[in-house]
Amino acid sequence: MGIFEKIKNGLSKTRRSLTGIFDSFTGANEEFFDELEETLITADLGVDLAVSTVDELRSVVKSGGIRGADGVREALAGLLTERLRNADSALHVSTTPSIILMIGVNGVGKTTTIGKLAARFTAEGKKVLLCAGDTFRAAAGEQLSIWAQRSGAEIVRHEEGSDPGAVIFDGIAAAKARKSDIIICDTAGRLHNKANLMNELGKISRIIDRELPGADRENLLVLDATTGQNGLIQARQFSEAAGVTGLVLTKLDGTAKGGIAFAVTGELGIPIKLIGVGEKADDLLDFDAEAYVKALLE
Repeated sequence: MGIFEKIKNGLSKTRRSLTGIFDSFTGANEEFFDELEETLITADLGVDLAVSTVDELRSVVKSGGIRGADGVREALAGLLTERLRNADSALHVSTTPSIILMIGVNGVGKTTTIGKLAARFTAEGKKVLLCAGDTFRAAAGEQLSIWAQRSGAEIVRHEEGSDPGAVIFDGIAAAKARKSDIIICDTAGRLHNKANLMNELGKISRIIDRELPGADRENLLVLDATTGQNGLIQARQFSEAAGVTGLVLTKLDGTAKGGIAFAVTGELGIPIKLIGVGEKADDLLDFDAEAYVKALLE
């Protein structure tokens, strides 16, 4: 199955709804715009973004004299693509070392994403070091060790329950000594309360700032694409704690509605940098706004 087909399958629920609207298209009337707005809200764009998108589409259609279903669909595709293009979606890892801090709640696929990234970078000839900073979840370090072995990366880990900041500190020191190209750090997705989790992330960020001034750094928030509007809440909280530079949308091989991509990028200005469309190492893809919108509307 090709990459585009995987994205289409992952977004099939919303795609079917949108396709149904255009298949029954009888004209760009208020009934059509109301139905489209409701569908976009249901697809997790959020009320404000769905309303503003439909309002803009209505204006574009009327001012441009667009009448047919294909013309309206093309206009909608242009608006949705533009909403995803407004931010920098490239990964910035050009310094030696560069560092990637992976954050997100438990169960979103954070450790798997780290493994896929490590495999990608080592395949490009880069020397990768993993830091097992999630010392609170049982077996998190073991899982990361397996990914390190599979990908050919090195790993720094401490015993379960150790101070995550100390793991990151030691990992940075090891990367400097070994001349690693990229450091990828796992972090906890849950502590006994939200404040502690966010404080821990803030502490780790300060260690990175102190030990690697001037290094390229990505703080990537991993979101389960099936989460819906709760993903927007997670993005706000983690942005406040660690300053998110980009999103990784995972589980786009399932029943994702897909609208959360527009909600987070549109409301918070956080770019999507990677998407996960399967379990294999090469199922982590660079984000392509045009392909994503096409998968929703084709």
